[in-house]
Amino acid sequence: MKRTKQKGFTLIELMIVVAIIGVLSAIAIPAYQNYVKKSEAATGLATAKSLVTNVDMFIQEKGSFPTNDSTGFTAVGASTTMNKLGTLSFESISGANGTIKFQFNSNSSIETAFVSLAKANSGWSCSFTTNNKLEANEIPKACKP
Repeated sequence: MKRTKQKGFTLIELMIVVAIIGVLSAIAIPAYQNYVKKSEAATGLATAKSLVTNVDMFIQEKGSFPTNDSTGFTAVGASTTMNKLGTLSFESISGANGTIKFQFNSNSSIETAFVSLAKANSGWSCSFTTNNKLEANEIPKACKP
């Protein structure tokens, strides 16, 4: 009796491979989602920080914080929609003091969260309002107290 060689995989072998892929994806997907949140938070912070020097120059020349309209944004070389993950806004508090705020929108995985860079007499300070969308370890290190 002549035996033929096996030419494929058995059902058990295929089921084992599917189970291994399932276990790996159960670990990988949450890690990937955390990575996306961290990178989006860092991108929002970088967008706001990119305006710090321009706002400082504007304050030095004009003596006040930029206005939250097209004139203020044009003067510092920015626009409210310069990042697709959210919108920028300026909030003048008094004189040269104010806030650059980046509000995340529904295009990001951390929608409703926002980062604020506040200018006071002592310099710039950063705060991150997470609205339960980010864990403490997902907030960029440059913005932690």
